[in-house]
Amino acid sequence: MDTQKLISSVLCCFLLSMLSGRQQTVQGNHHIPSNIRPLKLFIFGDSYVDTGNTNKTQVAWKYPYGITFPGKAVGRFSDGCVLSDYIAKFLGLESSIPYEGWKSSSCGIPLLKYGMNFAYGGTGVFDTVTPGPKMTVQIDYFEQLLKDNVFTAKDLESSVSLVSLAGNDYFTYLTTNVASAEGLQSFITTVVNQLAINLKRIHGLGVKKIAVTFIEPFGCLPIFTGTSSFRQCNETYNSFASFHNLLLNQTVEKLNKETKDSPFFIIDLYASFRSTIKKKGSIKFENPLKPCCLPTVSGDYLACGRVDENGAKLYTLCENPKSGFFWDSFHPSQEGWRAVYSALQATLEQYFLH
Repeated sequence: MDTQKLISSVLCCFLLSMLSGRQQTVQGNHHIPSNIRPLKLFIFGDSYVDTGNTNKTQVAWKYPYGITFPGKAVGRFSDGCVLSDYIAKFLGLESSIPYEGWKSSSCGIPLLKYGMNFAYGGTGVFDTVTPGPKMTVQIDYFEQLLKDNVFTAKDLESSVSLVSLAGNDYFTYLTTNVASAEGLQSFITTVVNQLAINLKRIHGLGVKKIAVTFIEPFGCLPIFTGTSSFRQCNETYNSFASFHNLLLNQTVEKLNKETKDSPFFIIDLYASFRSTIKKKGSIKFENPLKPCCLPTVSGDYLACGRVDENGAKLYTLCENPKSGFFWDSFHPSQEGWRAVYSALQATLEQYFLH
């Protein structure tokens, strides 16, 4: 091997380590026996599963994001690991390489061992207030890689997909429309119908199992609990989340009846969030509704990671990110995601070991 090739090989190994987000902080062994373990994980969705695709102007690439893991901001919307990191850990895989990271690297195939992450923070099934490829476009990226034989039919034989929809479509609707209960319910139906089309398309491309998330209790996000000094959830917004989840559950049941081997599966973020938030006397989360990264100006819920024209921070940080379930106004902390993952493990085992 000549010097240039050696240097190139070393750089690829380094990039693989950096871009795939190796999980030194996700503790514990995987739970899937090696003989039935999926070999590749393909991820679509938003900031709950994005590990580095979002535009580098976004706060996820700025301090204090990433301070717990990996020690600097790398595009995750948290102080550390996010949901997709924990799902990968459960499957015994390293985190899938972000699509944008793979595109910008020269390493090629070695980065593809564990699948790929196509999720972009702030996006939804439709266009949202955050620029970025909606889920349909993310699936387009995946389909093009299949056409280019970056991934093969054999790769997909042992693959699973994680699809996250955390509510950016609804946040966009609420901030850009004169919202009514009837109008929002109608829009929820439209969103779920499009999500169903996306799920069928992913399966049609060859992915064997597809897990899709319920929406979290939307009204418990700090952006909505701040008006009560982070003491109580907004149950009106939670009712809309419940309606979305009801429709999605019915849709997944219908899809499974229409499809051989019932490939679709729900990851219940609503129940896992609520069970964690409602735990009384929790030492970990003294006030689970209050975020660690808190805006200094009331109502400026996008302030975490931002500074003013003089370089002064527009946010304050808690002393220990592990003490907060939420990291910022929208996203759990690494410790919050760890608690959610713990609540989900029994269900994950039931599905993946079935």
